[in-house]
Amino acid sequence: MNNSPFLYGYTPAVAQHFDNHPLAHASERGRVVRVDRNLLLVAVGADLLHLPYPLTGETAVTGDWVWIGPNRGGERQILGVLPRRSELSRKRAFEDSSAAQVLAANMDMVGVVVPVDRPLTHNRLERTLVAAWDSGATPLVIITKADLAAVADDVVGKVILQAAGVDVVTTSAENGDGIDELLAHIPAGGTIVLLGPSGAGKSTLINALVGRDVQDTGEVRAGDFKGKHTTTSRELVPLPNGTVLMDTPGVRGFGLFDAEDGIGEMFGDVEVLAARCRFSDCAHQGEPGCAVQEAIAGGALEERRWHNYLKLQRELAALARRSDAAAQRAYQREWHQKVVSAGKSQRWAERETAERKEGSGTKGRAGKRR
Repeated sequence: MNNSPFLYGYTPAVAQHFDNHPLAHASERGRVVRVDRNLLLVAVGADLLHLPYPLTGETAVTGDWVWIGPNRGGERQILGVLPRRSELSRKRAFEDSSAAQVLAANMDMVGVVVPVDRPLTHNRLERTLVAAWDSGATPLVIITKADLAAVADDVVGKVILQAAGVDVVTTSAENGDGIDELLAHIPAGGTIVLLGPSGAGKSTLINALVGRDVQDTGEVRAGDFKGKHTTTSRELVPLPNGTVLMDTPGVRGFGLFDAEDGIGEMFGDVEVLAARCRFSDCAHQGEPGCAVQEAIAGGALEERRWHNYLKLQRELAALARRSDAAAQRAYQREWHQKVVSAGKSQRWAERETAERKEGSGTKGRAGKRR
């Protein structure tokens, strides 16, 4: 279709996706390029249009495919949002929330950007890869600033070990190294979203991929490695070869949202170990035949990795309880039973101690009488 946004990843597969979800009165196909405060920037054919939010009340995010048609006044309007083929979500920032914040939609790859000019945060990398796997897209670790640090090889080695099963590409945007290799990982016409902390070099990397300065770049403080948020919104950036990039503001935290599948992908080795324990209800806290503790003791499993896995599982369980009233009641009953049991155990222990003391005192007095 001539009115389709070919520059923004409109492929035959996307065309079929539109065909599978027809909408009455829709005449054009578009893609959300950026979400502004009151309007959406939408690519329709070769045009970029600022349009109101969908009439249906649906939430649209950067990367969404949308149906366009006339409103009552004959002007263009978003009539509907197509079902997402992939979705990158995180839990909203405030702790008590169980709602998801959708960061990006319809991407083929999630590029997790790891700069070598700062200490590698293992738990953060694992958490982000879990979310990437769970999005439905393919994760890719992109190491940046390889020209700035003498420890680049050491960082790369650690990342490869930690991100088992995920491809790792090393780049230096300043020198142009690794750019062609990175592009080769992205499918033709595919979309890749870049995730990483502020100052990780995402904007510089995008400029190198595009071949010109399309993103502002900022300095990184040497003391704490914090960078200025040069990207303030999520926006699609088309490349000459048909690939589409999505830069994102630096993400400080990544609260997981319903990421069981992602945890299975990232911690599959840990779950296989847990299944090998002698007892099916093993708590992995010193029970005989615990495969997890044996692996930690033998160095086959990092204790840090095990504790991070438990932390992520607790986070997901807490999220499920907040969104499921029945699960919350079951959790409260379980804790009530534990408290009651602990109270009984404490009283029983105190009673035994008192009886032992009384018995010991009786024997002492009897001995003196003899």
